Amino acid sequence: MTIGGLVAAVVLGAAVGTLGRLVVPNRESMPVWFGMAAGIVAAFAGTGLADVSGVTDGGWTFGETALQVAAAVVGVLVVTVLWPKRTRR
Repeated sequence: MTIGGLVAAVVLGAAVGTLGRLVVPNRESMPVWFGMAAGIVAAFAGTGLADVSGVTDGGWTFGETALQVAAAVVGVLVVTVLWPKRTRR
């Protein structure tokens, strides 16, 4: 895992996390930072998956970035779907 891969995981994960929270309806109760954190963690998982599968070659590759974004999207969607809805009192 290179420094570029780490930076890309943080930036892409945060962006996908923020957008994912905004796209999924009725999830206003979930904090924005939590969606960003879920995206970052999932993007790191995508980086690890790229390393294990041999997609990376020590530098930046499109395949690694694609796996980071795909993992972040899936991770954010799972977290937002499982997040409890806000109930009115």
